Amino acid sequence: MNVLVTRRLPSSVLAKLEAVADVDLYSGETAIPDAELRARAANADAILCLLTDRIDRGVIDAAPRLRIVANVAVGYNNIDVAYARSRGVVVTNTPDVLTESVADFTWSMILAITRRISEGERLVRSGLWKGWSLDQMLGSELRGKQLGLIGVGRIGRAVALRAPAFGMHVVYASRRTIDDLPGAEPTSIDRLLNTSDVVSLHVPLTDDTRHLIDKRALTRMKRSAYLINTSRGPVVDEEALAWALQHHLLAGAALDVYEKEPQIHPDLLPLDNVLLLPHIASATTETRTAMADLAVDNALAVLSGRPPLTPVP
Repeated sequence: MNVLVTRRLPSSVLAKLEAVADVDLYSGETAIPDAELRARAANADAILCLLTDRIDRGVIDAAPRLRIVANVAVGYNNIDVAYARSRGVVVTNTPDVLTESVADFTWSMILAITRRISEGERLVRSGLWKGWSLDQMLGSELRGKQLGLIGVGRIGRAVALRAPAFGMHVVYASRRTIDDLPGAEPTSIDRLLNTSDVVSLHVPLTDDTRHLIDKRALTRMKRSAYLINTSRGPVVDEEALAWALQHHLLAGAALDVYEKEPQIHPDLLPLDNVLLLPHIASATTETRTAMADLAVDNALAVLSGRPPLTPVP
């Protein structure tokens, strides 16, 4: 079995794969170039890839032996799933194993932007802090406020379950009603935007969700509200967000994902009321190892004739 791995994995996980397969490991520090990806895919029975690797028709067509694409991510918008399926190629992702770490990180972003933690840390490092004062860097409390969740899959639900600890009431916009979120109320996206103090995004990237948060959506938010995005960058129109923040149409935003990673819209960079993080919501040693381990288990299952553990639906 020949397995193409597009980025270095934890050594324990890689050893498990190397024990049963010939591994072609791309060890570059950045995403594998498209031309090299297609060339290396020619002999691959399986591809273990990251969300930064575009597995499109060209890659799939270049890999006549390909049986599975195992994405080391919960999202899979980097893969042409429909075309892969039409060619008999299984696509898998890594749900569940990153739910808790991303939910914890979402709350760290909420706390950081509402209490101006990053802004305060920059002030101290700059040497310009003059000492304590009563009205310095006033933030916003969470208790008694409303958290609006757009999308309540595994991660959105985990975020909602943590809300009572911060005294927040939860509303959510979803295509289905969730019965096991006590106290959470379903609502429309428009009403959620109109009434929520914190809006957190937890939707996959699809044609319907691309630029879901655009200029119109941002103008419907409260001027005291905060926007949090740990889903996918293109869900938010970054140009519109920069415009809204510049004109103080909302209090702040915290982003861990971007439209054109690793590029960030230049109008966001100088703003103090936006927290910009380098796509690290699942970045714990435990979670990233579990993600890689699950991807390897999916690949080995399919290559040995067994069903995949977590196929993309």
